[in-house]
This record gives sequence, C-alpha cells and structure tokens, in this order.
Amino acid sequence: MKLGRFPIHPGAIYGVVKELRAAAEDFRPIVLAGAPGPVKELRDSLVAGGDPQAIRDHSGGEVSSYDIEGAGLLLYAVEGGKTTPEDEEVLRLAERKGVEAIVVLTGGGPAPVDVPYVLATNVLQVPPGTPVSAVAIAEMIAERADERAYMWAARLPVLREAVVEHTITKFARQNGILGVAIFIPGADMPVLTLNQIRMIFRIAAAYGEEIDRDRALEILAVVGAGFRAVAREAVAFIPGVGWAIKGGVAYVGTKALGRVAAAYFEAGGQGKLREAVGSVRSWS
Repeated sequence: MKLGRFPIHPGAIYGVVKELRAAAEDFRPIVLAGAPGPVKELRDSLVAGGDPQAIRDHSGGEVSSYDIEGAGLLLYAVEGGKTTPEDEEVLRLAERKGVEAIVVLTGGGPAPVDVPYVLATNVLQVPPGTPVSAVAIAEMIAERADERAYMWAARLPVLREAVVEHTITKFARQNGILGVAIFIPGADMPVLTLNQIRMIFRIAAAYGEEIDRDRALEILAVVGAGFRAVAREAVAFIPGVGWAIKGGVAYVGTKALGRVAAAYFEAGGQGKLREAVGSVRSWS
C-alpha cells in the first residue's frame, strides 16, 4: 500500500497506533461488587469464553479506595431493588474517583429507582425471577465506557458485538457532522480519514489484533481495498443536495468502512471480505 494515497501524513497513522499502545499499557479491569448472587451471574456471563483477568470480583466484601482507583469501570449489583448505605458509600467513592459506575438492580418493582451518585441511564433494573441480560450489560458497557470498551472486548468476547457496533456508529456520526461543518473543499478529508483510521484500529483491537506499524499498514491496505468496492454505492443512499450530500456520504461511507472492517476481523482475515462487501446493501 502506498501511503501517498492517503490524504494524511504517515505520522498521523503512527500517532493513532501510539494511542492504542498507550491505552493497552494502562489497561484497567472491570470491577464487580455488591450482592454476591447477581455478581456471580454477571461474572459468569462476562467471562464466558474470555479472560478472567479482565474482571476483578469484590462482591460480598469491602471495596477500598485502592480497588476503585484501579478500576476502568465499576459494575455494581444491588438485590431487593433498593440501595443500602453501604452500597451508596461505594458508589459515592466511585463518583469521587471519576470511575464510571453501572448499577444492576435485581428483584425490585417496575417503578424507576433513583440510585444516589449514579446517572439514571447507568441503572439496569431486572424484574424478579428474570436473569440479567448479558446483551443489555454489554450494550451499557459499550455506551458508558466508550474509551476503554474496545480493550475489554478483546478479552471478553461477549462484549465484542456491542462494542464494535457502538464504535462504528460513533465515528460515522462524528464524520457525518464534520462532513457538514467543514465548508472548505478538501479540508475535511484529512480529518475524516484520520477518524476512519482510528475507528478501524479500535475495531481491530476489539478483536484482539496486536497493532504495530507494520500490522497497521497491512490492515489499512486490506480493509481499504474492501471499502473501495463499496464506496461508489454509498452515494446512492444519500438524499438531498449540496452540503447534505457531503455529510451523508461521510456518515454512510464511514459506516460502510466500519462494517467491512468488522466483517474482516470477525472472519479472521481476508477469507470472507468479498462476501462482507457484497452485503453492504442490506445494512446501509
């Protein structure tokens, strides 16, 4: 692949690689705490087929300031649908330390419950007798722990689909907005392309790919070849005229590129790239 074809300097690509490597070196696990029964269910669901070291279980015991500081995310289980003072102390500590907390409330009623120190959007209420949904937890982790989620997805496959989908949607929306906001012809291409590269590398990392300089260029070459096969089709899905086309193409093009990248890594390489490209009409 010739880097001269990219509308950005090679140094920018290597900068994204350095970002990923720095994030990997600062990996922090998901800390589980709270009621032992629900926590065991959560732990078993999250670790299935994955790396147990990505999870730290502090259920049924004291959660110290040190435990919270070392966490990338706090997943806290509450039984009976109502928090206790002990629960609230842990959640207060997480807020103070700047650690995102997701609370799973089990066994309560249907009415929304106000959980101190936690956003309402970070609370998952589970009706009595209903198992905790691994899909729902994965989606919440993907949305609430945006900058770290891809690292957990590499170690915990149950998170991967939700994390990759969130990553694609996030960068597609960003590029759609940038495509509209940048009016100078050609000025948007370096920004949009760098965003797409960052998206591809995060998807790769979510599948456990080791990203160094050589591997980065290989990935861009293969996925870029697949994207060129669908780029022309993206325009056909865009309504409107003028700047709306520009933003729409940026959105759909980035989403198509993300889908091709995800299919490539899901298939384990180039084997099914052609089929993934051929399916673009079904999800664009």
